[in-house]
Amino acid sequence: MKMNHILKNGTEISFKRLNVQHLDEIMSLQQKVVNDLLTGSFLQPLDEEEFLYILEGKGLMIGAYYNEELIAFRAMMEPELDEEHLGKGAGLDKSVWSEVLYSEITNVNPEFRGNGLQVLLGELIMNEVDVERFRYILTTVAPFNIASLKDKFAHGMKIVSLGEKYNNKLRYTMMKDLKKSDITFKVADRKSIAMAHTNEQQLLMKKGFVGTKIELVNDEWIVHYEKNE
Repeated sequence: MKMNHILKNGTEISFKRLNVQHLDEIMSLQQKVVNDLLTGSFLQPLDEEEFLYILEGKGLMIGAYYNEELIAFRAMMEPELDEEHLGKGAGLDKSVWSEVLYSEITNVNPEFRGNGLQVLLGELIMNEVDVERFRYILTTVAPFNIASLKDKFAHGMKIVSLGEKYNNKLRYTMMKDLKKSDITFKVADRKSIAMAHTNEQQLLMKKGFVGTKIELVNDEWIVHYEKNE
Protein backbone atom coordinates (compact mmCIF):
# COMPACT_ATOMS: atom_id res chain seq x y z
CA MET A 1 0.00 0.00 0.00
CA LYS A 2 1.16 3.53 -0.78
CA MET A 3 1.92 4.83 2.71
CA ASN A 4 2.31 8.59 2.19
CA HIS A 5 0.76 11.29 0.04
CA ILE A 6 1.14 15.06 -0.32
CA LEU A 7 -2.15 16.98 -0.53
CA LYS A 8 -2.72 19.94 -2.84
CA ASN A 9 -1.88 22.37 -0.02
CA GLY A 10 1.42 20.60 0.70
CA THR A 11 0.18 18.71 3.76
CA GLU A 12 1.62 15.20 4.08
CA ILE A 13 -0.70 12.40 5.14
CA SER A 14 -0.24 8.68 5.64
CA PHE A 15 -2.41 5.59 5.16
CA LYS A 16 -2.93 2.35 7.02
CA ARG A 17 -5.22 -0.66 7.13
CA LEU A 18 -7.69 -0.23 9.98
CA ASN A 19 -8.65 -2.87 12.53
CA VAL A 20 -10.79 -3.25 15.66
CA GLN A 21 -8.38 -1.11 17.68
CA HIS A 22 -9.32 1.88 15.50
CA LEU A 23 -13.07 1.64 16.17
CA ASP A 24 -13.30 4.65 18.50
CA GLU A 25 -11.47 6.84 15.96
CA ILE A 26 -13.77 5.64 13.19
CA MET A 27 -16.94 6.35 15.16
CA SER A 28 -15.64 9.78 16.20
CA LEU A 29 -14.84 10.80 12.62
CA GLN A 30 -18.19 9.54 11.33
CA GLN A 31 -20.00 11.61 13.96
CA LYS A 32 -18.02 14.69 12.95
CA VAL A 33 -19.03 14.14 9.33
CA VAL A 34 -22.69 13.58 10.24
CA ASN A 35 -22.76 16.73 12.37
CA ASP A 36 -21.47 18.75 9.42
CA LEU A 37 -24.02 17.47 6.91
CA LEU A 38 -27.10 19.30 5.79
CA THR A 39 -30.52 17.76 6.39
CA GLY A 40 -31.46 15.29 3.68
CA SER A 41 -27.92 14.19 2.93
CA PHE A 42 -27.36 10.95 1.04
CA LEU A 43 -25.00 9.57 3.72
CA GLN A 44 -26.20 6.44 5.50
CA PRO A 45 -23.94 6.07 8.56
CA LEU A 46 -22.88 2.63 9.76
CA ASP A 47 -23.38 1.65 13.37
CA GLU A 48 -20.74 0.17 15.67
CA GLU A 49 -21.89 -3.40 14.98
CA GLU A 50 -21.56 -2.92 11.22
CA PHE A 51 -18.08 -1.47 11.56
CA LEU A 52 -17.04 -4.37 13.80
CA TYR A 53 -18.34 -6.84 11.23
CA ILE A 54 -15.94 -5.34 8.70
CA LEU A 55 -13.01 -4.84 11.05
CA GLU A 56 -13.18 -8.38 12.41
CA GLY A 57 -12.47 -9.88 9.00
CA LYS A 58 -15.53 -9.42 6.82
CA GLY A 59 -14.07 -6.68 4.67
CA LEU A 60 -11.41 -3.99 4.33
CA MET A 61 -10.94 -0.52 5.77
CA ILE A 62 -8.21 1.97 4.94
CA GLY A 63 -7.66 5.17 6.90
CA ALA A 64 -5.86 8.41 6.11
CA TYR A 65 -3.97 10.15 8.94
CA TYR A 66 -2.64 13.64 9.51
CA ASN A 67 -0.51 14.15 12.62
CA GLU A 68 -1.75 10.79 13.95
CA GLU A 69 -5.40 11.89 13.61
CA LEU A 70 -7.77 9.86 11.44
CA ILE A 71 -9.04 12.31 8.80
CA ALA A 72 -10.70 9.93 6.32
CA PHE A 73 -11.56 6.28 5.81
CA ARG A 74 -13.08 4.03 3.17
CA ALA A 75 -14.59 0.59 3.66
CA MET A 76 -15.45 -2.53 1.71
CA MET A 77 -17.63 -5.26 3.15
CA GLU A 78 -18.15 -8.95 2.48
CA PRO A 79 -21.96 -9.24 2.48
CA GLU A 80 -24.21 -11.93 3.83
CA LEU A 81 -25.40 -14.40 1.18
CA ASP A 82 -29.11 -13.66 1.59
CA GLU A 83 -31.99 -12.59 -0.61
CA GLU A 84 -31.06 -8.93 -0.18
CA HIS A 85 -27.73 -9.55 -1.90
CA LEU A 86 -26.97 -6.95 -4.58
CA GLY A 87 -25.80 -9.68 -6.94
CA LYS A 88 -29.43 -10.58 -7.47
CA GLY A 89 -30.34 -7.23 -9.06
CA ALA A 90 -27.02 -7.11 -10.90
CA GLY A 91 -27.83 -10.32 -12.74
CA LEU A 92 -25.11 -12.41 -11.11
CA ASP A 93 -25.73 -16.12 -10.66
CA LYS A 94 -26.10 -17.11 -7.01
CA SER A 95 -23.10 -19.41 -7.36
CA VAL A 96 -20.75 -16.38 -7.59
CA TRP A 97 -22.25 -14.23 -4.83
CA SER A 98 -19.44 -15.35 -2.54
CA GLU A 99 -17.01 -13.55 -4.90
CA VAL A 100 -18.65 -10.17 -4.22
CA LEU A 101 -17.44 -7.27 -2.08
CA TYR A 102 -19.57 -4.22 -1.39
CA SER A 103 -18.05 -0.76 -1.74
CA GLU A 104 -19.28 0.74 1.50
CA ILE A 105 -19.07 4.05 3.29
CA THR A 106 -16.45 6.77 2.83
CA ASN A 107 -16.01 9.54 5.40
CA VAL A 108 -13.74 12.58 5.03
CA ASN A 109 -13.15 15.16 7.75
CA PRO A 110 -14.85 18.38 6.52
CA GLU A 111 -11.59 20.28 7.06
CA PHE A 112 -9.86 18.06 4.46
CA ARG A 113 -12.49 18.03 1.72
CA GLY A 114 -11.48 19.13 -1.75
CA ASN A 115 -8.26 17.13 -1.72
CA GLY A 116 -9.51 14.12 -3.68
CA LEU A 117 -9.28 11.85 -0.63
CA GLN A 118 -12.38 9.83 -1.51
CA VAL A 119 -11.01 8.87 -4.93
CA LEU A 120 -7.51 8.30 -3.58
CA LEU A 121 -8.76 5.99 -0.84
CA GLY A 122 -10.85 4.20 -3.47
CA GLU A 123 -7.75 3.50 -5.56
CA LEU A 124 -5.86 2.23 -2.53
CA ILE A 125 -8.60 -0.04 -1.27
CA MET A 126 -9.25 -1.48 -4.77
CA ASN A 127 -5.57 -2.44 -4.88
CA GLU A 128 -5.92 -4.24 -1.54
CA VAL A 129 -8.72 -6.56 -2.72
CA ASP A 130 -7.75 -10.24 -2.85
CA VAL A 131 -8.50 -10.87 -6.53
CA GLU A 132 -8.02 -14.61 -6.05
CA ARG A 133 -11.04 -14.60 -3.75
CA PHE A 134 -13.17 -11.70 -5.00
CA ARG A 135 -14.16 -10.84 -8.56
CA TYR A 136 -17.00 -8.31 -8.26
CA ILE A 137 -17.32 -4.95 -6.49
CA LEU A 138 -20.94 -3.85 -6.00
CA THR A 139 -22.55 -0.80 -4.44
CA THR A 140 -25.75 1.24 -4.45
CA VAL A 141 -25.99 4.96 -5.15
CA ALA A 142 -29.01 7.25 -5.06
CA PRO A 143 -29.88 9.01 -8.32
CA PHE A 144 -28.70 12.63 -8.14
CA ASN A 145 -26.03 11.81 -5.56
CA ILE A 146 -23.66 13.26 -8.13
CA ALA A 147 -20.48 13.18 -6.04
CA SER A 148 -20.90 9.50 -5.24
CA LEU A 149 -21.80 8.58 -8.83
CA LYS A 150 -18.70 10.39 -10.15
CA ASP A 151 -16.56 8.61 -7.55
CA LYS A 152 -17.84 5.17 -8.55
CA PHE A 153 -17.38 5.87 -12.27
CA ALA A 154 -13.82 7.04 -11.52
CA HIS A 155 -13.09 3.52 -10.23
CA GLY A 156 -14.50 1.78 -13.28
CA MET A 157 -17.89 0.86 -11.86
CA LYS A 158 -20.94 0.82 -14.14
CA ILE A 159 -24.68 1.16 -13.51
CA VAL A 160 -26.28 -2.26 -13.99
CA SER A 161 -29.74 -1.81 -12.45
CA LEU A 162 -32.12 0.75 -10.97
CA GLY A 163 -34.82 -0.08 -8.46
CA GLU A 164 -36.19 0.33 -4.94
CA LYS A 165 -34.08 -0.77 -1.96
CA TYR A 166 -33.78 0.12 1.72
CA ASN A 167 -37.47 0.67 2.46
CA ASN A 168 -38.53 1.80 -1.01
CA LYS A 169 -35.66 4.20 -1.72
CA LEU A 170 -34.65 4.41 -5.39
CA ARG A 171 -31.07 3.28 -5.95
CA TYR A 172 -28.69 2.50 -8.79
CA THR A 173 -26.74 -0.73 -8.40
CA MET A 174 -23.20 -0.28 -9.73
CA MET A 175 -20.68 -3.02 -10.43
CA LYS A 176 -17.08 -3.60 -11.40
CA ASP A 177 -15.86 -6.97 -12.69
CA LEU A 178 -12.22 -7.10 -11.61
CA LYS A 179 -11.40 -9.78 -14.16
CA LYS A 180 -12.69 -7.67 -17.05
CA SER A 181 -11.58 -4.21 -15.90
CA ASP A 182 -8.63 -4.11 -18.31
CA ILE A 183 -10.49 -5.56 -21.29
CA THR A 184 -11.57 -3.21 -24.08
CA PHE A 185 -14.99 -4.02 -25.49
CA LYS A 186 -16.44 -2.91 -28.81
CA VAL A 187 -19.55 -0.79 -28.24
CA ALA A 188 -22.54 -1.82 -30.34
CA ASP A 189 -24.96 0.92 -29.28
CA ARG A 190 -25.15 4.06 -27.15
CA LYS A 191 -28.11 5.84 -25.54
CA SER A 192 -28.41 8.91 -23.32
CA ILE A 193 -31.33 9.38 -20.92
CA ALA A 194 -32.20 11.99 -18.31
CA MET A 195 -31.45 10.74 -14.81
CA ALA A 196 -35.00 11.64 -13.76
CA HIS A 197 -36.49 9.17 -16.28
CA THR A 198 -36.48 5.99 -14.22
CA ASN A 199 -38.60 3.74 -16.43
CA GLU A 200 -36.63 4.47 -19.59
CA GLN A 201 -33.36 3.63 -17.83
CA GLN A 202 -34.78 0.39 -16.46
CA LEU A 203 -35.92 -0.66 -19.94
CA LEU A 204 -32.46 0.00 -21.38
CA MET A 205 -30.76 -2.13 -18.74
CA LYS A 206 -33.16 -4.99 -19.42
CA LYS A 207 -31.87 -4.84 -23.00
CA GLY A 208 -28.27 -5.22 -21.83
CA PHE A 209 -27.17 -1.59 -21.59
CA VAL A 210 -24.99 -0.36 -18.70
CA GLY A 211 -24.47 3.21 -17.50
CA THR A 212 -20.93 4.40 -18.09
CA LYS A 213 -20.91 8.11 -17.21
CA ILE A 214 -23.05 11.12 -16.31
CA GLU A 215 -23.06 14.62 -17.76
CA LEU A 216 -24.77 17.91 -16.99
CA VAL A 217 -26.51 19.17 -20.15
CA ASN A 218 -28.61 22.34 -20.04
CA ASP A 219 -29.02 22.09 -16.26
CA GLU A 220 -30.20 18.47 -16.52
CA TRP A 221 -28.19 15.41 -15.48
CA ILE A 222 -27.92 12.86 -18.28
CA VAL A 223 -26.82 9.23 -17.93
CA HIS A 224 -24.91 7.76 -20.86
CA TYR A 225 -25.49 4.07 -21.54
CA GLU A 226 -23.61 1.58 -23.69
CA LYS A 227 -24.25 -1.92 -24.97
CA ASN A 228 -21.32 -4.09 -26.01
CA GLU A 229 -21.25 -6.41 -28.98
